[in-house]
Amino acid sequence: MLFHIHHQLRYSYERPVFLEPHTLRLTPRQERGQHLLQHRLAIDPEPSGRTAVLEAEGGEAELLWFNDPRQQLVITVTSLVETLRSNPFDWILSEPLAQHLPMRYSPELARALEPCLAGPVAAPVQRWARERAAEVDDRSTALLMHLADHIHQEFHHLGRPDGAPLAAADTLASRSGACRDTAMLYVEACRSLGLAARFVSGYSMHHPPEVSEHELHAWAEVYLPGGGWRAYDPSLGLAVADGHVALTAAADPRLAAPLSGTYRGSAVSAAMDYSVRVRAAASLAELELGADAPAAD
Repeated sequence: MLFHIHHQLRYSYERPVFLEPHTLRLTPRQERGQHLLQHRLAIDPEPSGRTAVLEAEGGEAELLWFNDPRQQLVITVTSLVETLRSNPFDWILSEPLAQHLPMRYSPELARALEPCLAGPVAAPVQRWARERAAEVDDRSTALLMHLADHIHQEFHHLGRPDGAPLAAADTLASRSGACRDTAMLYVEACRSLGLAARFVSGYSMHHPPEVSEHELHAWAEVYLPGGGWRAYDPSLGLAVADGHVALTAAADPRLAAPLSGTYRGSAVSAAMDYSVRVRAAASLAELELGADAPAAD
């Protein structure tokens, strides 16, 4: 499937401020499951400098820096991406011990995956995860879909345009949250059962019915011996195939934020707004034919 993505972020300040270095993670990943065919990143006004960065967990980012005060910052990204994974279940578990929970990785894999296994998980989340695992007889592969479907069916999904993911225990207690909140609940539930999991930022051609428009999306990836990193979307209740475009993934969701940065200014108010347009088609010709049709914002 082909995706044409237009994403614009607009930051405005009450008066000129000094922008600290900003990190942008807005370039779709290049991997076996998706190919980046075209990409353009425009910054207005132009930064004083910019450089490509290969981050600690292998993701690509762009670092911007500024030498003079600015009163606005507009970031516009246009990408054409081909997604290639039509079957999200085209893998097998290569290690017999991986069939049942808690997951047991080889020592070498466990060391490599340690950031995606580490971190405290609140007791209510641990209990909830164990209950879901018991419902599928502790079968690891069955748990991954069961957990995604349970969150999709039992939680209220809502839009929240900014802010970090809520604590997993808070999302569990309220049985509601934005996609990034339910993604982190999924990640922590998996980790409590020994499954290495991480947070993913990107775009999807779908969104929960409670969310009325396209926006940045978030889901989870779980590492499976023989399958590698495999993606699950709890807000939609599915294993991710070719309907999602991943930007970046990280053990800590702060390191998968599409944009991070601060500014210096005394008692200066700031405002942010954004627009996301996603068009999908089976072929480039079909995408071009639909270019004049209204896109989904």
